[in-house]
Amino acid sequence: MLEYKNNFLFIDEVSVLNISTGIDTPFYLYSKNKLLKNYAEINNSFKKANHIICYAVKANENPYLLRILAKNGCGCDIVSIGELNLALKAGINPKKIVFAGVGKQENEIRAAIKSDILMFNIESIPELYSIDRIAKLLNKTARIAFRVNPDIDAKTHPHITTGLSHNKFGLTFKEAYEGYLLAKGLKNIEIVGIHTHIGSQITDSASFVLASKKVAGYISKLKAAGINLKYIDMGGGLGIRYKDEKVINPSDYADAILKYLPKNHTIILEPGRFLVAETGVLITKVIYVKKTLKKKFLVVDAGMNDLVRPAIYGAYHEIIPVKWKNGKQHNWDIVGPICESSDVFAKDRLMPLASEGDYLAILCAGAYGYSMSSNYNMRPRPAEIIIENNKWRIIRKREIL
Repeated sequence: MLEYKNNFLFIDEVSVLNISTGIDTPFYLYSKNKLLKNYAEINNSFKKANHIICYAVKANENPYLLRILAKNGCGCDIVSIGELNLALKAGINPKKIVFAGVGKQENEIRAAIKSDILMFNIESIPELYSIDRIAKLLNKTARIAFRVNPDIDAKTHPHITTGLSHNKFGLTFKEAYEGYLLAKGLKNIEIVGIHTHIGSQITDSASFVLASKKVAGYISKLKAAGINLKYIDMGGGLGIRYKDEKVINPSDYADAILKYLPKNHTIILEPGRFLVAETGVLITKVIYVKKTLKKKFLVVDAGMNDLVRPAIYGAYHEIIPVKWKNGKQHNWDIVGPICESSDVFAKDRLMPLASEGDYLAILCAGAYGYSMSSNYNMRPRPAEIIIENNKWRIIRKREIL
């Protein structure tokens, strides 16, 4: 997707400099080719099993990207009524929508039942009773799975782990078992599956193997109690390479997930980051080159309101120049204009010499970039652009405040 030609950065044969000089920075820039390639790669990796890919909308909710995925048969993992409405408008088949989240509200449950989504991934016993009550009022039956928390340390950042016993998500195996028994007696509930999700940005396949083994054993226990499932939702979490991580390729990921699971079920996967992170970059312009006695700063026009991951997670994003300048490289702190000390994209990053007006590309920004952006400091959220068929077009305009 990325290459330099005569020291200028190109994405899918399109000059990034030409785009940058034609539109205000910062902006997000996506590759349709890369999105489709990522989807095909993970979809094909699970071809040995009946499966549904349910894209985690939270990673990037741009409607244009969702429509591309919908046209290629993708489903959605949603966590709000806003994401539900967006998925349906994008053409996602409701029978390929799963609804997760610990705090589903009555209006959200009502809308999802009316839309006849595939299933709710239930995270508490009170939620079970709430869904049953609302389904009864609507004279409907709601399909459900329980989200089990397998107490697996996926060795990822503490803020994005979800499968440990102290995390807010899901139920213990014991609690979920009691929930399944309760659900059997509810007239407006149909038990169809089980759900687990152990974390995000996972680069250790052993964690997925362990999850597969634990879930498979639990399914056998449920079957012995007369509870037969159709769907096994193994969540997402497949990591990507931001820096020098040793990542899991999709085929090995599929092998790990499927290793212990029974064959007569439909497997649901919820990739988000894997599909869209490398699909997108954030293009920003150098406003000032600031030098002090101890530091060299590149002050850029993108801020933590545009891409917050480095500020809240200490996340690493590779940053490269749109025009490569040969010669000695320097250590730079690359910082934004926001009035927060944490508004830093990189510290002591070795990069070529830069000047005011130069453009930089912050890589792997397609996931949790725009979707976590804000208007902090009363800054408008950036435009979003896609490259397709060797041309670029705006798919969301820059906000006007």
